[in-house]
Amino acid sequence: MNKALRFVTGVLAVVALSSALHAFEPKKPVCLAPAKPGGGFDLTCRLVTNSMLAAKLMDKPMVVSFMPGGVGAVAYNHVIGQRANDPETIVAVSTGSALNIAQGKFGNHDENAVRWLAGLGADFGAVIVKADSKWNTLSEMIADLKANPKGFALGSGGSIGSQDWFKAALIAKAAGIDPKEMKYVAFEGGGEALTALLGGHIQIYPGDIAEFSGQFDSGKYKVLAVLSDERLPGKFKDLPTAKEQGFDVVWTIWRGFYLAPNVTDEQYNYWVDVLQKLVKTPEFAKERELRGLFPFTKIGKEYDTFIKGEVAKFRVMAKEAGLIK
Repeated sequence: MNKALRFVTGVLAVVALSSALHAFEPKKPVCLAPAKPGGGFDLTCRLVTNSMLAAKLMDKPMVVSFMPGGVGAVAYNHVIGQRANDPETIVAVSTGSALNIAQGKFGNHDENAVRWLAGLGADFGAVIVKADSKWNTLSEMIADLKANPKGFALGSGGSIGSQDWFKAALIAKAAGIDPKEMKYVAFEGGGEALTALLGGHIQIYPGDIAEFSGQFDSGKYKVLAVLSDERLPGKFKDLPTAKEQGFDVVWTIWRGFYLAPNVTDEQYNYWVDVLQKLVKTPEFAKERELRGLFPFTKIGKEYDTFIKGEVAKFRVMAKEAGLIK
């Protein structure tokens, strides 16, 4: 090798080493859960922080912090307004957050206000009735609901405009009923709704299959349909989807993350790369299963496109339901 070539090679090596030394890596990585400890956003953060630590993909432990308010609205506005350049923090988000953005509940900030990072797990809606219900299929239930919309109460853990209300609205729509005409009862949570179902106060519970998982073997309930595109694995494998019964009703409760709006491409790509490595590890698969989540992986540009499509879809649904103009 001549001297000139050795010199060029040496310079390139120094440049490469310098780039590696100055590549972004968070010094104090944080996952912000926009709710109180113990809820779905906490679960979403722990999915990443625990598996990241177990898989040894970060030199420093990732801390979970909390900022409750408005199903993510307070955190969304805080990150955009006060921490727009913060590359150290990823923020948990869910289907419910996108639904609220679509309805304008996050203030002046829409789906284009942050950098969408990744979706890393999902739950799915389900249509649940008492074990002794006369209905054994979704078709039977919908036929009765269509014949007598006010004769059967649907109830779940959310007010009008929430995820749970929209699941009920989709079922009503499948029955050819205006969602505003259905008899809907809102409860504080899924546990209360299941109790009301057993007590006969409601006849149909549009819930979440993972949340219901602990009651699955109790013998007190039956699942008429899972609101997923395909049948779910494991103990749910024998449950039919609404789709295979002729009703195009799907509700995915995905869980994911976003970054502040002004992070650089280098900082954004760091998180994309580390999460792409994480989802391939057995540690991540174990944590996801422990949290009752099903595989759902969209990272980087794919997730950004997905989220914006979700918000657009929810906006149309909210207009059709008369919730927004």
